[in-house]
Amino acid sequence: MNAEPVVIVSAARTPIGCLSGALSSLTLRDLCSPVIKDVLKRAEVKPEEVSEVIIGHVLTAGQGQNPARQASVAAGIPYPVPAWSCQMVCGSGLKAVCLGAQSIQSGESTVVVAGGMESMSRAPHTLQMRAGVKMGDASLQDSMVADGLTDAFHSYHMGITAENVAKQWGISREQQDLFAVNSQNKTEAAQKAGHFDQEIVPITVPSRKGPVEVKMDEFPRHGSNIATMSKLKPCFVKDSSGTVTAGNASGINDGAAATVLMSQSEASRRGIKPMAKIVSWAQVGLDPSVMGTGPIPAIRKAVEKAGWKLDQVDLFEVNEAFAAQSLAVIKELGLNEDKVNVSGGAISLGHPIGMSGCRVLVTLLHALNRTGGRKGVASLCIGGGMGVAMCVERV
Repeated sequence: MNAEPVVIVSAARTPIGCLSGALSSLTLRDLCSPVIKDVLKRAEVKPEEVSEVIIGHVLTAGQGQNPARQASVAAGIPYPVPAWSCQMVCGSGLKAVCLGAQSIQSGESTVVVAGGMESMSRAPHTLQMRAGVKMGDASLQDSMVADGLTDAFHSYHMGITAENVAKQWGISREQQDLFAVNSQNKTEAAQKAGHFDQEIVPITVPSRKGPVEVKMDEFPRHGSNIATMSKLKPCFVKDSSGTVTAGNASGINDGAAATVLMSQSEASRRGIKPMAKIVSWAQVGLDPSVMGTGPIPAIRKAVEKAGWKLDQVDLFEVNEAFAAQSLAVIKELGLNEDKVNVSGGAISLGHPIGMSGCRVLVTLLHALNRTGGRKGVASLCIGGGMGVAMCVERV
């Protein structure tokens, strides 16, 4: 096992599209391959020099055989280079980077493309008809809800887990709405200041009137305010005790992100200045009913493995699955809110589930570069009761 640090030499993402929005007509191959091409170009790595491609992806039904391989080949990476996907629900895109780093450390790979992708818009409705229906009706199942958004242990929506967190951690509806408005406002300011420009790869989408270039995140709602946010009705607990709404929860979205990984000595040999080195990562399991608190033990474990203290971290990117769980993480860890999601998060940007793990890392890397910070932590909660976190440091 090679103890030499693994470095990230390039990182980029697509704009994030709304459900049935600007990117919804694209296959996963056409959504992800431009990002793979772009990160290789940024790193000055030839497609044939890639050892392996690992892409996090959750909603695979109906997307064709091995969508990661489809995207790899469409990006110009030759047939001899293997490509595969990993599935850790919302953590998939970050887990792919962990797996890529492990592959390099083990000596299996020299250069790895690792990322995440999801087209929630293209998730099909399915029907169990293999054995036929002898009598009565047969109903379609939404594979997006069934495979991506429903807890398999309690058979309820992820939104209920957020309600559970709000109740157990004493987080009010007003606190959640204020957090959501702040997320939207931070993203609006970041978009207007061009803070996402460096990390976004414009995507060309065919249309009847000719190709359309999509280069901005589609989901943010500019001008968000507490008056409007507080009028939204709870989505999951319908009575007066419900606190989770469409406004203080993340979106249902489409997008892809990727990184290029190699050892520090390989980067030196190539004359590449890395964006950051991977210092540590951690994954944990916990009670699925409060899955949103997964980043609490995951961040603690990753930071401890890095030999850091929480107050030494310059920036955190913690996926905003719900305002309730985001607030619980900040509260429990005692984080300085000014260091968390400085350009907003999934509540404002959106949450394409297979992409998000890599998206938070990509955004973190560019934010560290922009602000001059050194140490960063990316983390996500994971449906089914898990958490994942990664510590990176600019070099």
